[in-house]
Amino acid sequence: MNRTPSIKQFTAEEDLLGFFGPDSVSWRIHADPAFSVGGIRALLLQALHPVAMDGVDRFSTAFASEPWARLTRTAEYVATVTFGTRRDALRAVRRVRGLHRGRSAVERTTGRTYSVDDADLLLWVHCCEVESLLSVARRAGVPLAHDDADRYVAEQVTAAVLVGCVEADVPANAADLAAYLDRMRPQLAATPAARNASRFVMLPPMPGWVQLLTPARPAWSTLASLGAATLPRWARRLYGLPGFGLTDAAATAGVRAFRQTALAVPARVRESPIVRAAHERVAAVPVSA
Repeated sequence: MNRTPSIKQFTAEEDLLGFFGPDSVSWRIHADPAFSVGGIRALLLQALHPVAMDGVDRFSTAFASEPWARLTRTAEYVATVTFGTRRDALRAVRRVRGLHRGRSAVERTTGRTYSVDDADLLLWVHCCEVESLLSVARRAGVPLAHDDADRYVAEQVTAAVLVGCVEADVPANAADLAAYLDRMRPQLAATPAARNASRFVMLPPMPGWVQLLTPARPAWSTLASLGAATLPRWARRLYGLPGFGLTDAAATAGVRAFRQTALAVPARVRESPIVRAAHERVAAVPVSA
């Protein structure tokens, strides 16, 4: 069984800066509008692991009954771990690990007996998230230097260990991350649960008044379409959507256009309260001598 990681005592300044801090690549990528597209891509990629998807299908009842609440909680968790204080991040981690604890089943198509908090399943979810956010950030035009991809993957090892991954197994650079996904491909499949999840992601249920009186449906459709279009070709083939109506070049152009449009919105409007609070908090941290 994975235990909550033991974290060394940290200073007040370290607590305020969080596990990553304003100079990290993680802050840059996770605060960018392209994060939304990368997050949807990650969900679609994660669903292709039969056992990991079975855990979601069996135990995350909110996925079907309260889809917006679940997506919001997932986004808030990532934002808290990235931008929150260390204490806030650890509270969020303990809450998630508590939800995972004691949940086990047998996946139908593979026959594997698993626990939701098995380290290899947590690793799959982590790697899909990191690879998706990095891939979309690059394609969207987020300013990244030559070595920023490796820095980002290395920074995110902290997030993986916090949630229960074995540190030695977590890719620490972009090449190792790509190699991990290549090794995993033979195990992946678009199971019925994965297809149901993808339909939810692409066309989530919305109250009639929301569809009629707000731009939620077209806005989400744009995000979901870009998320699916930016999947690797092999993942699109598994879903039976090899082209999804867009070439790779067109998908990249679409993500870039989306990002530029979103950046035109004032930061105080497009940024989440967690991100805004982080910027205000670190601005008050004294500069070390």
